[in-house]
Amino acid sequence: MQRILLLLILATTTLFSQSQTELSYYLPQNAELNPEIPTPQSVIGHNVGEWHITHDKLAEYMKALANASDRITIEDRGKTFEGRPLLLLTITAVENHENLDAIQSAHIEATESNSANTKNRPIVVYQGFSIHGNEPSGSNAALLVAYYLAAAEGAEIEDLLKNTVILLDPSLNPDGLQRFAYWANTNKNINLNPDPNDREYSEVWPGSRTNHYWFDMNRDWLPVQLPESRARIETFHNWMPNILTDHHEMGTNTSFFFQPGIPSRTHPLTPQLNQDLTKSIATYHAKALDKIGSLYYSEESFDDFYYGKGSTFPDINGGIGILFEQASSRGHVQESENGLLTFPFTIKNQYTAAFSTLAAASAMRKDILEYQHNFFKNARAEASKEGKNAIVFGDEKDAAKTYHLAEILKRHRITFHDLKSDFSKNGKNYKKGYSYVVPKNQKNTRLINAMFEKRTTFEDSLFYDISAWTFPLAFNLDYTETTTANAGNEVTNLEHLNGGVDSKSEYAYLFEWHEYYSPKLLNSILKKGLRAKVALKRFKANGKSYDYGTIMIPAKNQDLSTTEIYNFLNKTAQDSHIKIDVVSTGLNEGIDLGSRNFSNLELPKIALLVGDGMTSYDAGEIWHLFDTRYDIIATKLDTKSMSRADLSRYNTIIMVNSNSGLDANNTKKLQSWIKDGGTLVAYKNTLKWLNSKKLMAFDFKKSKLIAKNISHEERRDFRGAQVIGGAIFETELDRSHPINFGYKNDKLAVFRNSTLFINEDKNSYNNPIQYSKNPLLSGYISEQNLDSISQSVPFKIGKIGRGTIIGFTDNTNFRAFWYGTNKLLMNAIFFREEM
Repeated sequence: MQRILLLLILATTTLFSQSQTELSYYLPQNAELNPEIPTPQSVIGHNVGEWHITHDKLAEYMKALANASDRITIEDRGKTFEGRPLLLLTITAVENHENLDAIQSAHIEATESNSANTKNRPIVVYQGFSIHGNEPSGSNAALLVAYYLAAAEGAEIEDLLKNTVILLDPSLNPDGLQRFAYWANTNKNINLNPDPNDREYSEVWPGSRTNHYWFDMNRDWLPVQLPESRARIETFHNWMPNILTDHHEMGTNTSFFFQPGIPSRTHPLTPQLNQDLTKSIATYHAKALDKIGSLYYSEESFDDFYYGKGSTFPDINGGIGILFEQASSRGHVQESENGLLTFPFTIKNQYTAAFSTLAAASAMRKDILEYQHNFFKNARAEASKEGKNAIVFGDEKDAAKTYHLAEILKRHRITFHDLKSDFSKNGKNYKKGYSYVVPKNQKNTRLINAMFEKRTTFEDSLFYDISAWTFPLAFNLDYTETTTANAGNEVTNLEHLNGGVDSKSEYAYLFEWHEYYSPKLLNSILKKGLRAKVALKRFKANGKSYDYGTIMIPAKNQDLSTTEIYNFLNKTAQDSHIKIDVVSTGLNEGIDLGSRNFSNLELPKIALLVGDGMTSYDAGEIWHLFDTRYDIIATKLDTKSMSRADLSRYNTIIMVNSNSGLDANNTKKLQSWIKDGGTLVAYKNTLKWLNSKKLMAFDFKKSKLIAKNISHEERRDFRGAQVIGGAIFETELDRSHPINFGYKNDKLAVFRNSTLFINEDKNSYNNPIQYSKNPLLSGYISEQNLDSISQSVPFKIGKIGRGTIIGFTDNTNFRAFWYGTNKLLMNAIFFREEM
């Protein structure tokens, strides 16, 4: 009987889902459609929702629409890491297209002047779909949205297009979308199976949420580290859209969410009117979803705090960001608490929300245009009160980190200047070429505040994402308030500091380890087969002081001639933006060049453990760091292949955050490899696993959380308040320890999003990095956790046989923009023998 019932369910499911994929299921009844406009099925070869759209077919259809419709233009704004196009469709009335440059100019001018005409100016709406590749209903809905906007006829659509310029981004994550479409389509049954246990609904590691390097791109709107982000941010600033929609998916047993989110979790820099308008727009979503019978909710989850997400980035830039979250079928049809959830139904909801947004934009056009105009008008008034106030940031020893923060400012159209001349303030030196000045009196003053502020008090204690992202702290740069009196010329052509070698040496070459790209240079030197050494103490040569970690390359007794060495070093130093010094004698003040306090270095041979059990985000950040910045090859060693791998090929293995660690056989194999002289670099919860397997002992702090006067309703918030979602803390450094080579200050800002605390060692020299007594710099932490983190240590070293285990409680490579702590990992790799 059960078998018959199951067969009936499957047969009904198949027929039901197939009937849902017809255009009539999605589009308004009795819609008038231009037959000259190609339907999605006529180009991609299947109905929308029948199969998951692959990115190549999605791109093909968007190009076909642009060719067929005079309402649409299309542009290719660049390529993903895997070479897929980053397409953007501009959709509006024909008469608007004929005058588009003027419309764009008038729109931008309204953000820069104290008067603006809202009477006849179109509103600008950016609609972005599926920034998470395995949340595909958005990009599949984009097929229908673009088709209807091109094909629909009648007064209503004509009026909408006349009043609106639509920037349609059909796939914010082409690489992830392609990966997921492959998974869902290759696991699809002819007879659709809604059983959640079917393989179709459970992707293999690392899944398709992320891009090529396993980044969550919806956290990159503010840092702008990835090519996909850079394309959309350029579009954003070129147009300054009034509304930006961000179409996502969430758990299968949910319904549909639209903003506003939880009111108390909105960033204080976001104007209240932004949330009021968002709530007014929400009534259009409710009306449209009511009409098709879809369940939904609002203001009960998610938030508008971190400005690095698609739904919040517009809020600090005069626009209105709107998050949509659709219950996910994660395939073609799946059982849920709300009945069978079909893929076409998820698409229909996204399509409906896209058009309810456009309806709201058209109806509320004047109010929203006026809001944006007043946002910048008020911002200018705030900026004018700043007078000649400015922020200076830089690092007198590291021009590259300074350059990369300036690069982010430039992408966000923030004005900054070089220095007139070197100066000092609060004990820090700011050098011309190594520092920049950011005037506070400029258009994007609110965005500057959002990027540079340190905030430690909050209305709410729960956060959907991180609670702090202070950029100069993330880059480990000195910064302070100053005035524009220190400012030189505005920087319009940002360039790296020149590197190279001034002349050939017959004795030796030196470069300090402070510059960001020094690991890239050292790796190239070692890979070339040249001998290099690291200074374990400070010294002075030719009247110049050299810090801990200075690299020395002898000119003699190498496999290359002195001329070949010079030519090679000059080229690689230029590529790494580093100046290499020439010395003609080994006699120094302090240690001499032949001292045993110069230690030989070995080329890193790295395996990065990936696969089941490992956190893909953390692994992707390290892969990206090695591959795109340092040109270091690291083998991505899958945990399922580890038992067959010859680990002797590697001198360093990296284990990112893991709750499960390795199985018994691989654990034993790893232990033997360490005993034989290998170095394991381990992160976060992997330290707990190492402790449990008695590979390394950690003295973890233990805290007991006891609820007093907390109701049943409040229990989740009570526990949630103990989570460190992402905050910034001060550590104190022993700069003589190799883990800290290259840091010029004795304090370092560290990002933390865990509650893993380790007690300090009784011997101070075993605590080269230690949280200060009052460590909170920016972000939220509960009082109990603040007490626990105080004077704890985020770094430990242990020995097994001839090998070493290096443990970090914190992520040193967070989201690719935490430049300031990248060198901790590089030190663990290059100087492992010196620790």
